[in-house]
Amino acid sequence: MKLYKLIPVLFCFSLFSQNTDSITLKKIYNYYLTKSKCYSNLEYLATKIGGRLSGSPQAEQAVIWAKKAMYEAGADTVILQPCMVTHWVRGKKEKCNLLSTKLKITKPLNCVALGNCVGTGAKGINANVIEVSSFEDLEDLGEKNIKGKIVFYNVFFNQTHIRTGTAYGESVKYRSKGASYAAKFGAVGSIVRSMTSVIDDEPHTGNMNYDTSISKVKIPTLAISYLAADLLSESLKKDNQLKVYIETHCQTLPDAPSFNVVGQITGSEKPNEFIIAGGHLDSWDNGQGAHDDGTGIVQSIEVLSVYKLLGVKPKHSIRAVAFMNEENGLAGGEAYAKFAKENNEKHIAALETDAGGFTPRGFGVDTAFGLYNLVSKWKTLFSPYFVERIEKGGGGADLIALKKLDVPCIGFEPDTQRYFDIHHTAADTFDKVNKRELELGSAAIGSLLFLLDKYK
Repeated sequence: MKLYKLIPVLFCFSLFSQNTDSITLKKIYNYYLTKSKCYSNLEYLATKIGGRLSGSPQAEQAVIWAKKAMYEAGADTVILQPCMVTHWVRGKKEKCNLLSTKLKITKPLNCVALGNCVGTGAKGINANVIEVSSFEDLEDLGEKNIKGKIVFYNVFFNQTHIRTGTAYGESVKYRSKGASYAAKFGAVGSIVRSMTSVIDDEPHTGNMNYDTSISKVKIPTLAISYLAADLLSESLKKDNQLKVYIETHCQTLPDAPSFNVVGQITGSEKPNEFIIAGGHLDSWDNGQGAHDDGTGIVQSIEVLSVYKLLGVKPKHSIRAVAFMNEENGLAGGEAYAKFAKENNEKHIAALETDAGGFTPRGFGVDTAFGLYNLVSKWKTLFSPYFVERIEKGGGGADLIALKKLDVPCIGFEPDTQRYFDIHHTAADTFDKVNKRELELGSAAIGSLLFLLDKYK
Protein backbone atom coordinates (compact mmCIF):
# COMPACT_ATOMS: atom_id res chain seq x y z
CA MET A 1 0.00 0.00 0.00
CA LYS A 2 1.32 3.42 -0.94
CA LEU A 3 2.08 5.88 1.90
CA TYR A 4 -0.64 8.38 0.93
CA LYS A 5 -3.19 5.56 1.13
CA LEU A 6 -1.78 4.26 4.42
CA ILE A 7 -2.03 7.58 6.32
CA PRO A 8 -5.87 7.69 6.41
CA VAL A 9 -5.93 4.06 7.59
CA LEU A 10 -3.54 4.82 10.44
CA PHE A 11 -5.52 7.94 11.34
CA CYS A 12 -8.78 5.99 11.49
CA PHE A 13 -7.12 3.28 13.60
CA SER A 14 -5.85 5.92 16.02
CA LEU A 15 -9.34 7.45 16.35
CA PHE A 16 -10.87 4.00 16.90
CA SER A 17 -8.29 3.19 19.57
CA GLN A 18 -8.89 6.48 21.37
CA ASN A 19 -12.64 5.97 21.25
CA THR A 20 -12.27 2.46 22.69
CA ASP A 21 -10.02 3.76 25.46
CA SER A 22 -12.46 6.57 26.19
CA ILE A 23 -15.26 4.05 26.68
CA THR A 24 -13.07 1.92 28.97
CA LEU A 25 -12.04 4.91 31.08
CA LYS A 26 -15.69 5.86 31.48
CA LYS A 27 -16.38 2.36 32.81
CA ILE A 28 -13.50 2.69 35.23
CA TYR A 29 -14.65 6.09 36.47
CA ASN A 30 -18.24 4.88 36.82
CA TYR A 31 -17.06 1.99 38.97
CA TYR A 32 -14.93 4.16 41.24
CA LEU A 33 -17.70 6.72 41.72
CA THR A 34 -20.41 4.18 42.55
CA LYS A 35 -18.92 0.90 43.80
CA SER A 36 -15.36 1.58 44.95
CA LYS A 37 -14.31 0.46 48.44
CA CYS A 38 -11.76 3.27 48.77
CA TYR A 39 -13.75 5.30 51.27
CA SER A 40 -14.89 2.39 53.43
CA ASN A 41 -11.35 0.98 53.42
CA LEU A 42 -9.99 4.34 54.51
CA GLU A 43 -12.58 4.61 57.27
CA TYR A 44 -11.39 1.31 58.73
CA LEU A 45 -7.69 2.09 58.38
CA ALA A 46 -7.98 5.60 59.87
CA THR A 47 -10.59 5.10 62.57
CA LYS A 48 -10.19 1.48 63.64
CA ILE A 49 -6.39 1.30 63.44
CA GLY A 50 -5.45 4.99 63.54
CA GLY A 51 -1.92 6.44 63.67
CA ARG A 52 0.57 3.84 62.45
CA LEU A 53 4.10 4.90 63.33
CA SER A 54 6.72 2.34 62.29
CA GLY A 55 7.36 -0.27 64.95
CA SER A 56 4.07 0.37 66.72
CA PRO A 57 1.28 -2.17 67.38
CA GLN A 58 -0.91 -0.09 65.03
CA ALA A 59 1.60 -0.47 62.19
CA GLU A 60 1.54 -4.23 62.77
CA GLN A 61 -2.28 -4.22 62.65
CA ALA A 62 -2.15 -2.21 59.41
CA VAL A 63 0.02 -4.86 57.74
CA ILE A 64 -2.54 -7.56 58.56
CA TRP A 65 -5.39 -5.35 57.34
CA ALA A 66 -3.62 -4.40 54.07
CA LYS A 67 -2.97 -8.03 53.19
CA LYS A 68 -6.66 -8.86 53.62
CA ALA A 69 -7.79 -5.75 51.71
CA MET A 70 -5.53 -6.57 48.75
CA TYR A 71 -6.91 -10.08 48.41
CA GLU A 72 -10.44 -8.68 48.55
CA ALA A 73 -9.55 -6.20 45.80
CA GLY A 74 -8.51 -9.03 43.47
CA ALA A 75 -4.84 -9.78 44.10
CA ASP A 76 -3.65 -13.19 42.89
CA THR A 77 -1.04 -13.16 45.62
CA VAL A 78 0.11 -10.88 48.40
CA ILE A 79 3.81 -10.68 49.29
CA LEU A 80 5.03 -9.53 52.69
CA GLN A 81 8.48 -8.03 52.18
CA PRO A 82 10.42 -7.86 55.46
CA CYS A 83 12.24 -4.70 56.51
CA MET A 84 13.76 -3.44 59.74
CA VAL A 85 12.25 -0.09 60.67
CA THR A 86 13.02 2.81 62.98
CA HIS A 87 11.22 2.37 66.30
CA TRP A 88 10.83 5.79 67.89
CA VAL A 89 8.20 6.37 70.57
CA ARG A 90 6.88 9.73 71.70
CA GLY A 91 6.14 8.78 75.28
CA LYS A 92 4.37 11.13 77.67
CA LYS A 93 2.92 14.32 76.16
CA GLU A 94 5.58 16.95 75.47
CA LYS A 95 5.54 20.45 77.00
CA CYS A 96 6.63 23.89 75.84
CA ASN A 97 5.94 26.80 78.18
CA LEU A 98 6.68 30.48 77.64
CA LEU A 99 7.88 32.25 80.84
CA SER A 100 8.29 36.03 81.08
CA THR A 101 8.46 37.89 84.39
CA LYS A 102 8.61 41.23 82.58
CA LEU A 103 5.45 40.55 80.55
CA LYS A 104 3.81 38.62 83.39
CA ILE A 105 3.25 35.65 81.06
CA THR A 106 3.31 31.99 81.92
CA LYS A 107 1.71 30.32 78.96
CA PRO A 108 1.84 26.84 77.40
CA LEU A 109 2.60 26.84 73.69
CA ASN A 110 0.90 24.13 71.63
CA CYS A 111 3.71 21.86 70.58
CA VAL A 112 4.67 18.42 69.30
CA ALA A 113 8.04 16.68 69.45
CA LEU A 114 9.67 15.97 66.11
CA GLY A 115 10.34 12.40 65.04
CA ASN A 116 13.60 10.91 66.39
CA CYS A 117 13.79 13.64 69.05
CA VAL A 118 15.62 12.75 72.25
CA GLY A 119 13.91 13.00 75.63
CA THR A 120 14.65 15.47 78.39
CA GLY A 121 12.87 13.44 81.03
CA ALA A 122 10.87 15.05 83.83
CA LYS A 123 13.60 17.61 84.59
CA GLY A 124 13.08 19.35 81.24
CA ILE A 125 15.11 22.28 79.93
CA ASN A 126 14.55 25.90 80.90
CA ALA A 127 16.52 28.45 78.88
CA ASN A 128 16.54 31.80 77.11
CA VAL A 129 15.47 31.85 73.48
CA ILE A 130 17.13 33.28 70.39
CA GLU A 131 15.13 33.71 67.19
CA VAL A 132 16.60 33.08 63.73
CA SER A 133 15.20 32.87 60.23
CA SER A 134 18.01 30.96 58.51
CA PHE A 135 21.12 28.88 59.09
CA GLU A 136 23.09 31.93 58.01
CA ASP A 137 21.70 33.75 61.06
CA LEU A 138 23.26 31.07 63.26
CA GLU A 139 26.63 31.56 61.61
CA ASP A 140 26.41 35.32 62.10
CA LEU A 141 25.40 35.02 65.76
CA GLY A 142 28.03 32.43 66.60
CA GLU A 143 28.52 30.38 69.72
CA LYS A 144 28.89 33.36 72.03
CA ASN A 145 25.28 34.40 71.39
CA ILE A 146 23.74 30.93 71.11
CA LYS A 147 25.42 28.72 73.69
CA GLY A 148 23.09 27.64 76.48
CA LYS A 149 19.97 28.94 74.68
CA ILE A 150 17.06 27.46 72.76
CA VAL A 151 17.12 28.31 69.05
CA PHE A 152 13.74 29.27 67.58
CA TYR A 153 13.56 28.86 63.78
CA ASN A 154 10.85 31.32 62.82
CA VAL A 155 10.58 30.44 59.11
CA PHE A 156 7.34 31.06 57.22
CA PHE A 157 5.98 29.33 54.14
CA ASN A 158 6.49 31.46 51.05
CA GLN A 159 2.88 32.29 50.18
CA THR A 160 3.75 33.35 46.64
CA HIS A 161 4.34 29.74 45.58
CA ILE A 162 1.25 28.32 43.91
CA ARG A 163 2.40 24.78 44.63
CA THR A 164 2.39 24.43 48.38
CA GLY A 165 4.90 21.60 48.18
CA THR A 166 7.49 24.08 46.94
CA ALA A 167 7.06 26.20 50.07
CA TYR A 168 7.26 23.07 52.19
CA GLY A 169 10.44 21.97 50.44
CA GLU A 170 12.10 25.31 51.14
CA SER A 171 11.32 25.38 54.87
CA VAL A 172 11.49 21.71 55.87
CA LYS A 173 15.30 21.77 56.20
CA TYR A 174 14.88 23.71 59.45
CA ARG A 175 12.82 20.86 60.83
CA SER A 176 15.10 18.11 59.57
CA LYS A 177 18.53 19.61 60.33
CA GLY A 178 17.75 22.51 62.66
CA ALA A 179 18.57 20.71 65.89
CA SER A 180 22.03 19.66 64.71
CA TYR A 181 22.92 23.13 63.44
CA ALA A 182 21.71 24.69 66.70
CA ALA A 183 23.71 22.16 68.74
CA LYS A 184 26.82 23.02 66.70
CA PHE A 185 26.78 26.45 68.34
CA GLY A 186 26.02 25.17 71.84
CA ALA A 187 22.22 25.44 71.92
CA VAL A 188 20.42 23.23 74.47
CA GLY A 189 17.22 22.87 72.43
CA SER A 190 15.50 23.96 69.24
CA ILE A 191 11.99 24.95 68.21
CA VAL A 192 10.55 25.32 64.71
CA ARG A 193 7.50 27.13 63.45
CA SER A 194 5.18 24.41 62.11
CA MET A 195 5.50 23.60 58.40
CA THR A 196 2.23 25.22 57.34
CA SER A 197 0.70 28.44 56.06
CA VAL A 198 -2.61 28.09 57.88
CA ILE A 199 -3.07 30.38 60.87
CA ASP A 200 -4.24 28.04 63.62
CA ASP A 201 -3.10 26.48 66.88
CA GLU A 202 -2.31 22.98 65.55
CA PRO A 203 1.34 21.91 65.77
CA HIS A 204 2.83 19.82 62.94
CA THR A 205 5.26 17.01 63.64
CA GLY A 206 7.58 15.40 61.09
CA ASN A 207 10.89 13.65 60.91
CA MET A 208 14.22 15.16 61.87
CA ASN A 209 17.65 13.60 61.80
CA TYR A 210 20.58 14.27 64.05
CA ASP A 211 23.48 14.81 61.70
CA THR A 212 26.61 13.84 63.61
CA SER A 213 28.78 15.36 60.89
CA ILE A 214 27.39 18.73 62.01
CA SER A 215 27.26 18.06 65.76
CA LYS A 216 27.63 14.94 67.86
CA VAL A 217 25.39 16.49 70.53
CA LYS A 218 21.67 15.62 70.33
CA ILE A 219 19.31 18.24 71.71
CA PRO A 220 15.50 18.10 72.11
CA THR A 221 13.53 19.66 69.29
CA LEU A 222 9.87 20.32 68.71
CA ALA A 223 7.44 22.24 66.54
CA ILE A 224 5.02 24.83 67.83
CA SER A 225 1.81 25.92 66.15
CA TYR A 226 1.54 28.94 63.86
CA LEU A 227 -0.21 31.00 66.55
CA ALA A 228 2.22 29.87 69.22
CA ALA A 229 5.13 30.89 66.98
CA ASP A 230 3.56 34.31 66.48
CA LEU A 231 3.16 34.72 70.24
CA LEU A 232 6.73 33.66 70.95
CA SER A 233 8.14 35.99 68.31
CA GLU A 234 6.09 38.98 69.49
CA SER A 235 6.97 38.28 73.11
CA LEU A 236 10.70 38.15 72.28
CA LYS A 237 10.46 41.63 70.78
CA LYS A 238 9.18 42.90 74.12
CA ASP A 239 11.35 40.75 76.39
CA ASN A 240 14.49 39.24 74.91
CA GLN A 241 15.26 37.67 78.30
CA LEU A 242 12.14 35.51 78.42
CA LYS A 243 12.57 31.78 78.86
CA VAL A 244 10.97 28.68 77.43
CA TYR A 245 10.64 25.39 79.25
CA ILE A 246 10.81 22.22 77.12
CA GLU A 247 9.98 18.72 78.32
CA THR A 248 10.00 15.59 76.16
CA HIS A 249 9.82 11.89 76.99
CA CYS A 250 10.82 10.40 73.63
CA GLN A 251 12.86 7.24 73.14
CA THR A 252 14.51 5.55 70.19
CA LEU A 253 14.30 1.79 70.65
CA PRO A 254 16.18 -0.85 68.65
CA ASP A 255 14.97 -1.21 65.05
CA ALA A 256 11.88 -3.39 64.79
CA PRO A 257 10.83 -5.97 62.18
CA SER A 258 8.01 -4.98 59.84
CA PHE A 259 6.80 -5.47 56.27
CA ASN A 260 5.85 -3.89 52.99
CA VAL A 261 2.58 -5.36 51.76
CA VAL A 262 2.57 -6.05 48.01
CA GLY A 263 -0.62 -7.18 46.26
CA GLN A 264 -0.10 -8.58 42.77
CA ILE A 265 -2.14 -9.57 39.75
CA THR A 266 0.24 -11.64 37.65
CA GLY A 267 0.57 -10.59 34.01
CA SER A 268 -0.77 -12.85 31.27
CA GLU A 269 1.98 -12.04 28.75
CA LYS A 270 4.87 -10.47 30.64
CA PRO A 271 4.65 -11.72 34.23
CA ASN A 272 8.15 -10.51 35.16
CA GLU A 273 7.50 -6.94 34.00
CA PHE A 274 5.82 -4.79 36.65
CA ILE A 275 3.71 -1.66 36.86
CA ILE A 276 3.12 -0.52 40.42
CA ALA A 277 1.08 2.00 42.37
CA GLY A 278 1.99 2.64 45.98
CA GLY A 279 1.63 4.75 49.08
CA HIS A 280 3.01 4.47 52.59
CA LEU A 281 1.21 2.44 55.22
CA ASP A 282 2.88 4.08 58.21
CA SER A 283 1.81 7.46 59.54
CA TRP A 284 2.57 9.77 62.41
CA ASP A 285 1.14 8.85 65.79
CA ASN A 286 -0.59 12.13 66.64
CA GLY A 287 -3.44 11.78 64.12
CA GLN A 288 -5.20 9.09 62.11
CA GLY A 289 -2.95 9.30 59.04
CA ALA A 290 -5.98 9.77 56.79
CA HIS A 291 -4.65 12.05 54.04
CA ASP A 292 -1.02 11.13 54.83
CA ASP A 293 -1.06 8.52 53.56
CA GLY A 294 -4.18 6.47 54.14
CA THR A 295 -5.67 7.88 50.97
CA GLY A 296 -2.64 6.79 48.95
CA ILE A 297 -2.89 3.28 50.37
CA VAL A 298 -6.56 2.78 49.52
CA GLN A 299 -6.10 4.33 46.07
CA SER A 300 -3.26 1.91 45.34
CA ILE A 301 -5.19 -1.12 46.58
CA GLU A 302 -8.20 -0.16 44.47
CA VAL A 303 -6.07 -0.34 41.31
CA LEU A 304 -6.30 -4.13 41.61
CA SER A 305 -10.08 -4.04 41.44
CA VAL A 306 -10.08 -2.49 37.95
CA TYR A 307 -9.09 -5.79 36.37
CA LYS A 308 -11.71 -7.70 38.31
CA LEU A 309 -14.25 -5.11 37.13
CA LEU A 310 -13.24 -5.41 33.48
CA GLY A 311 -12.91 -9.17 33.65
CA VAL A 312 -9.45 -9.12 32.06
CA LYS A 313 -5.94 -10.10 33.01
CA PRO A 314 -3.32 -7.38 32.54
CA LYS A 315 -0.43 -8.08 30.17
CA HIS A 316 2.15 -7.03 32.76
CA SER A 317 2.06 -7.84 36.45
CA ILE A 318 0.25 -5.10 38.35
CA ARG A 319 1.17 -4.36 41.96
CA ALA A 320 -0.31 -2.32 44.75
CA VAL A 321 2.43 -1.54 47.26
CA ALA A 322 1.91 -0.45 50.86
CA PHE A 323 5.37 0.80 51.82
CA MET A 324 6.39 0.82 55.48
CA ASN A 325 8.50 3.46 57.24
CA GLU A 326 8.29 6.38 54.81
CA GLU A 327 7.78 8.93 57.57
CA ASN A 328 10.93 8.29 59.55
CA GLY A 329 13.34 6.09 57.66
CA LEU A 330 12.40 4.92 54.11
CA ALA A 331 13.25 1.32 54.98
CA GLY A 332 10.25 0.06 53.01
CA GLY A 333 11.24 1.78 49.78
CA GLU A 334 14.77 0.43 50.08
CA ALA A 335 13.50 -3.10 50.86
CA TYR A 336 11.22 -3.05 47.81
CA ALA A 337 14.04 -1.99 45.48
CA LYS A 338 16.33 -4.64 46.96
CA PHE A 339 13.66 -7.31 46.40
CA ALA A 340 13.19 -6.16 42.79
CA LYS A 341 16.92 -6.24 42.08
CA GLU A 342 17.51 -9.63 43.70
CA ASN A 343 14.63 -11.16 41.72
CA ASN A 344 15.66 -9.53 38.42
CA GLU A 345 12.30 -7.82 38.11
CA LYS A 346 11.82 -5.31 35.32
CA HIS A 347 9.67 -2.35 36.31
CA ILE A 348 7.95 -0.58 33.43
CA ALA A 349 6.65 2.24 35.63
CA ALA A 350 6.20 3.03 39.34
CA LEU A 351 3.59 5.50 40.61
CA GLU A 352 3.40 6.97 44.10
CA THR A 353 0.38 8.69 45.61
CA ASP A 354 1.41 10.61 48.74
CA ALA A 355 -0.04 14.11 48.55
CA GLY A 356 -3.48 13.56 50.05
CA GLY A 357 -6.83 12.47 48.73
CA PHE A 358 -7.88 15.81 47.28
CA THR A 359 -9.29 16.58 43.82
CA PRO A 360 -6.96 15.12 41.14
CA ARG A 361 -5.08 17.59 38.99
CA GLY A 362 -2.63 15.44 37.04
CA PHE A 363 0.61 13.49 37.06
CA GLY A 364 4.28 14.30 37.15
CA VAL A 365 5.93 11.83 34.78
CA ASP A 366 9.54 10.76 34.39
CA THR A 367 11.11 11.37 30.99
CA ALA A 368 13.16 8.14 31.22
CA PHE A 369 12.51 5.47 28.59
CA GLY A 370 9.98 7.65 26.79
CA LEU A 371 7.41 7.43 29.60
CA TYR A 372 6.50 11.12 29.55
CA ASN A 373 6.13 11.12 25.76
CA LEU A 374 3.72 8.20 26.00
CA VAL A 375 1.61 9.48 28.90
CA SER A 376 1.34 13.00 27.49
CA LYS A 377 -0.49 11.53 24.46
CA TRP A 378 -3.40 10.65 26.75
CA LYS A 379 -4.22 14.20 27.80
CA THR A 380 -7.42 14.18 25.74
CA LEU A 381 -8.55 10.97 27.44
CA PHE A 382 -8.16 12.52 30.90
CA SER A 383 -9.43 16.03 30.11
CA PRO A 384 -13.17 15.12 30.51
CA TYR A 385 -12.30 14.29 34.13
CA PHE A 386 -10.45 17.60 34.68
CA VAL A 387 -7.12 15.79 35.05
CA GLU A 388 -5.36 18.31 32.85
CA ARG A 389 -1.74 18.50 34.01
CA ILE A 390 0.62 15.89 32.66
CA GLU A 391 4.03 17.37 33.28
CA LYS A 392 7.63 16.29 33.47
CA GLY A 393 8.66 15.22 36.95
CA GLY A 394 7.51 12.23 38.91
CA GLY A 395 8.33 10.00 41.80
CA GLY A 396 8.10 10.24 45.55
CA ALA A 397 10.12 9.38 48.66
CA ASP A 398 9.32 5.66 48.54
CA LEU A 399 10.44 5.45 44.92
CA ILE A 400 13.90 6.98 45.42
CA ALA A 401 15.60 3.58 45.64
CA LEU A 402 13.72 2.28 42.58
CA LYS A 403 14.65 5.38 40.60
CA LYS A 404 18.30 4.57 41.29
CA LEU A 405 17.64 1.29 39.46
CA ASP A 406 16.53 3.33 36.42
CA VAL A 407 12.83 2.69 36.95
CA PRO A 408 10.72 5.49 35.38
CA CYS A 409 8.55 7.03 38.08
CA ILE A 410 5.25 8.91 38.27
CA GLY A 411 3.85 11.14 40.99
CA PHE A 412 0.09 11.51 41.36
CA GLU A 413 -0.75 15.18 41.85
CA PRO A 414 -3.97 16.19 43.58
CA ASP A 415 -4.82 19.77 44.49
CA THR A 416 -2.65 20.37 47.57
CA GLN A 417 -3.82 23.84 48.61
CA ARG A 418 -5.29 22.39 51.83
CA TYR A 419 -2.80 19.58 52.35
CA PHE A 420 -0.36 21.42 54.58
CA ASP A 421 -3.20 22.70 56.74
CA ILE A 422 -3.36 19.25 58.34
CA HIS A 423 -0.13 17.53 57.25
CA HIS A 424 1.50 15.68 60.20
CA THR A 425 -1.07 16.97 62.68
CA ALA A 426 -3.65 15.52 65.03
CA ALA A 427 -6.21 16.99 62.61
CA ASP A 428 -5.31 14.54 59.83
CA THR A 429 -8.44 12.50 60.44
CA PHE A 430 -10.93 10.56 58.32
CA ASP A 431 -13.58 13.29 58.44
CA LYS A 432 -11.22 15.61 56.51
CA VAL A 433 -11.38 13.36 53.42
CA ASN A 434 -14.06 14.03 50.82
CA LYS A 435 -15.43 10.77 49.43
CA ARG A 436 -15.91 11.99 45.87
CA GLU A 437 -12.49 13.65 45.66
CA LEU A 438 -10.87 10.45 46.93
CA GLU A 439 -12.69 8.33 44.36
CA LEU A 440 -11.89 10.69 41.47
CA GLY A 441 -8.22 10.44 42.34
CA SER A 442 -8.47 6.67 42.54
CA ALA A 443 -10.13 6.54 39.13
CA ALA A 444 -7.37 8.66 37.59
CA ILE A 445 -4.68 6.37 38.97
CA GLY A 446 -6.53 3.21 37.96
CA SER A 447 -7.09 4.55 34.45
CA LEU A 448 -3.45 5.52 34.02
CA LEU A 449 -2.21 2.08 35.04
CA PHE A 450 -4.71 0.46 32.69
CA LEU A 451 -3.36 2.52 29.78
CA LEU A 452 0.24 1.86 30.72
CA ASP A 453 -0.40 -1.87 30.76
CA LYS A 454 -2.13 -1.72 27.39
CA TYR A 455 0.42 0.37 25.53
CA LYS A 456 3.82 -0.38 27.12
